[in-house]
Amino acid sequence: MPFRQATYDEPLISEMRSGSTYRIPGDASATVLKDLPGEILRKDLKLPEVSEYDVVRHYTRLSQMNYSVDLGIYPLGSCTMKFNPKLADLVSTFEGFSGIHPLQSEETVQGSLKIMYELQEYLKDISDMDAITLQPLAGAHGEFTGILIVRKYHEDRGDLGKRTEIIIPDSAHGTNPASAAMCGFDVVEIPSGPNGTVNIEALKAALSEKTAAFMITNPNTLGIFEDQITEIAKLVHDAGALLYYDGANFNAILGITSPGLMGFDIVHFNLHKTFATPHGGGGPGSGPVAVKAHLKDFLPVPVVSMKDKRYFLDYSMKKTIGKVSSYFGSFNMLLRAWSYIKYHGWDGLNENTLDAVMNANYLSKKLSAAFRIPYKPLKKHELVLSTEGTGKKALDLAKYLIDQGVHAPTVYFPLIVHEAMMIEPTETVSKADLDNFAEMLLKSLEVEEEELKKMPRNLSVGRLDEVKAARDLKIRWD
Repeated sequence: MPFRQATYDEPLISEMRSGSTYRIPGDASATVLKDLPGEILRKDLKLPEVSEYDVVRHYTRLSQMNYSVDLGIYPLGSCTMKFNPKLADLVSTFEGFSGIHPLQSEETVQGSLKIMYELQEYLKDISDMDAITLQPLAGAHGEFTGILIVRKYHEDRGDLGKRTEIIIPDSAHGTNPASAAMCGFDVVEIPSGPNGTVNIEALKAALSEKTAAFMITNPNTLGIFEDQITEIAKLVHDAGALLYYDGANFNAILGITSPGLMGFDIVHFNLHKTFATPHGGGGPGSGPVAVKAHLKDFLPVPVVSMKDKRYFLDYSMKKTIGKVSSYFGSFNMLLRAWSYIKYHGWDGLNENTLDAVMNANYLSKKLSAAFRIPYKPLKKHELVLSTEGTGKKALDLAKYLIDQGVHAPTVYFPLIVHEAMMIEPTETVSKADLDNFAEMLLKSLEVEEEELKKMPRNLSVGRLDEVKAARDLKIRWD
């Protein structure tokens, strides 16, 4: 049966009316509000006048005009779009967790503090690091936090004035140079070598007394493991710099190796990737940052500590960079990640990684006859193919895929591969899902270019003018 996405002429919820009006209950205006200054009092609250049934129908219709991890494979490269287990969602709704407030006394939230403490310990063990903060509210926020620690470290050593550069490879995620620049560093980009990994000679040439840190993902965005990582670590440390691990691709190494074993000083986690918490839509995220012992005192405060079987918020970091979020992190996401780790256990996490790597290599093998797959043939969690030589554009093939009811992979990244399609199937797909995806991608090559340019036809919207969208960006409702 051909795919066709639902289409509704759906208003904004603020425009909906169900015939009821929200009013402050009781005689609140005469009691609760009596002490408020008159100039800030309002007769009416501008809240949607929407009944429960209209709210449910509204968001159900919107969901039918969208795609999610609950519907099928979501192979965005370097995004690790796993299925979000419903057990973790269920745990997060327990009243003992959902009904608490961040300003409650420690004595009343010992269970929640215990969960945060245990998650800290789990992540330290998984990464072979020594200390951790759960405060950052997203992966990019964690990266920003990590680079603030780099900055504070060099400031404490008295060499921040000359340590002005951060090195990144040309295959890096875009957040790497952004985080470095936001923290006041100059970005130095080095090229990849012929096998897709860091060019060691280029790294040697870039390292100097100006280098504050080297940021790298391992495996990298090509899905290739940096097999010279211990040599890289020695070069960076000998230059007096720190080695930063971008944890976006952590799903490829659980139970196999770790940033600590590779020689990294700092790592940020993406709980929404590796530990299957929801990605949100600019909504709740979590990006904990772990460090080696020599950087512990620079962590944001507080962290959760335990003494005499009592959990408490620990503000003892002597050289802290300060707080990076209002309270203690996105607790609802931390809770989901804790549930995920508890459910899978160490063996289960390792099996997830092995399955994710197997799935990526299975797709690579099935697609290699029709597409060029550059660099090393053995992949880790993801693969990057090029449509060059097929006569087709990566963007057009992506539009074909979504017209068949399958989410497209990342396109045109990493930039070092022309006409790139970056595919990360994760472990939460079946062989049937992988075969179906590969078959659709291969069939897309048989479609005439003129027809591809007309796609998508089966979605709630047609092909958008992406250039206009980028140049004429609307970031708020008028």
